Amino acid sequence: MSDNPSRAIRLFGTEEPVTPPRLLRAGPITAEFEAGNLRYIRYDGIEIMRAVSFIVRDKDWGTYNPVIANLAVTEGTDHFRVTYDAVAGDDAQSFDYQAVIEGRADGTLRFAGKGKAATDFLTNRTGFVVLHPIDGVAGAPVSIEHVDGKVVESRFPAIIDPIQPMMNLRALTHEAAPGLKVRCLMEGDTFEMEDQRNWTDASYKTYVRPLALPWPYTLGKGTEIDQAVTLTVTGRMSGEASGGAIKVKLGGKADHLPMLGAGLDPDDIDSVLAKAVDLSKLGLNHVICHFDRRRGHDAVTLQRAAAAAKVVGAKPWLEAVIVSIDAAEAEIAALGEAVAKIGAPFETVLVSPAPDMKCTLPGSVWPPCPPFELVYRAARKAFPKARLGGGMFSYFTELNRKRPPVDLLDAVSFTTSAMVHAGDDRSVTETLQALPAIAQSAAAIAAGKPMLVGPSAIGMRDNPYGEKPKQNPDNIRQAMNWNDPRQRGLLGAAWDLGYVARFAYGGASAVTLGGLAGPFGLLYAHAAYPQPGYDGKGGLFPAFHVLRGLAALQGRELRQLDIARAGEVQGLAVTTPKGTEIWLANLTGDAKTLTLDFEVSSLSRLDADNFPEAAGDPACLDRLHPAPGRDIELSAYAVLRLIVTEK
Repeated sequence: MSDNPSRAIRLFGTEEPVTPPRLLRAGPITAEFEAGNLRYIRYDGIEIMRAVSFIVRDKDWGTYNPVIANLAVTEGTDHFRVTYDAVAGDDAQSFDYQAVIEGRADGTLRFAGKGKAATDFLTNRTGFVVLHPIDGVAGAPVSIEHVDGKVVESRFPAIIDPIQPMMNLRALTHEAAPGLKVRCLMEGDTFEMEDQRNWTDASYKTYVRPLALPWPYTLGKGTEIDQAVTLTVTGRMSGEASGGAIKVKLGGKADHLPMLGAGLDPDDIDSVLAKAVDLSKLGLNHVICHFDRRRGHDAVTLQRAAAAAKVVGAKPWLEAVIVSIDAAEAEIAALGEAVAKIGAPFETVLVSPAPDMKCTLPGSVWPPCPPFELVYRAARKAFPKARLGGGMFSYFTELNRKRPPVDLLDAVSFTTSAMVHAGDDRSVTETLQALPAIAQSAAAIAAGKPMLVGPSAIGMRDNPYGEKPKQNPDNIRQAMNWNDPRQRGLLGAAWDLGYVARFAYGGASAVTLGGLAGPFGLLYAHAAYPQPGYDGKGGLFPAFHVLRGLAALQGRELRQLDIARAGEVQGLAVTTPKGTEIWLANLTGDAKTLTLDFEVSSLSRLDADNFPEAAGDPACLDRLHPAPGRDIELSAYAVLRLIVTEK
């Protein structure tokens, strides 16, 4: 670790500058204007819509960053108006559009986009996307107006819907708060909704162009698009928007902290062995060893991966991709024989057919794939003494859309990524808000079988929706990153804590974070991609300390923890022989004041101030200090460890 890394490196692992959003205001309506789109649209401080965006995507679902010109903003006390021209595309294709955004104090906001393909333009989606937030909306009533004028009363999904819950849409009306109605009118094309909690987004997404139509599709040169979204707010809300200090209350007994582990890609085995001394201090329960014949993995790979897991003091689990379609049984039998020859070190074996590593959209034809029943029965025969797990090595979305026969399994597994749809800091931390619904939905699928979550990280280890994740040589924030810089910053540690907490209270049996070393790792290892602050110096990432601290508590009884604004601060409480230990993380870039309803005897912090020290000391959070009282300041993306000694 360099002697004095910048604040940006400490928090985010990158020096990439971020332009702060511009706050637009028209009386009670506010909206953040960012990169040409609107986020966090509020009425009297209450969020009524998470985002309204005009987006242009490529053939792999990647979103172009538009080049904006001729930006003009006019504002008064009761209105605002934004206009700009934009170009989206790459060296091969281009789409030009103009936007007009108008907000008025009477409770209306209109965003219009009109554009033309400057070349033939291959895209998976071009047009408006609207995001409804999930807090206070999930399971709530909604009035649906279809394109044919028919109006139907329904509800937003509570359990995560694997397919589109609402289709052929023209308008949606819901209550953002008691007494406050919001109508969202979408014009210019047919819209439909998907439950974005499938991908851990904290929103329901209403988007242009039904998925049943062919994709990708080509907008021929000169093809025009003319669309608009209008929000109309009526009524008067009861109650007030929350703010001020965040109250934290300690409750009664809950479940138990899951067993904790990390993933291991064979490409990182040498790095893990080189860093085994530090990694052995984590105290992990298990390491999930990935195996995929398409990448040249063989019996030697199996042996080295199992040995690496044991060297760091963890149990080796196997995650095996089954490549063959017509000879899957023979492939699984051969894998079982290879594992037996090295002493059958894997007490848990997870299997998944390779075709399921890619997404099949609702309404599309499923690709050839060996049936689950055949795969699981063959795996049971090949690994007779192992706990057998199955589900998806891709994301919860795919598990929800193609559910395994759980009666043939001992456990159900899936992973997630925080950046399938967006790569900015707030979108990444907001994904934690969707995890309770994922836990509830996955538990329903598992039908009483243990739920194994991971290996999961902020970044994407695979891309089910395109050729591969983005390699990110420039070390920037972007959706679908493989190497995401925040893995090395405080934000990554805060996200890891929130991730474990959400699934711990959601009933997961085991939670596995991304990796030991490599792009999803916990400490520096030499790599082809940049790691500013660590290159040439080495060191531990902040996430190392979170996982080490929680691993010391795995299997212990949880206590309920009521956090007033759980989207800003997350954490968990665990019963220990000496009392209660509480871990809290600030998920925002602003300092937060916590007001505790319990007495704290001592605490330790992981923040920007002790970031360099933590990089060189695995035990830095073991050193406790007297607590300042019940009001505690938590700086940006900081982690707090509290010891509560109860009489």
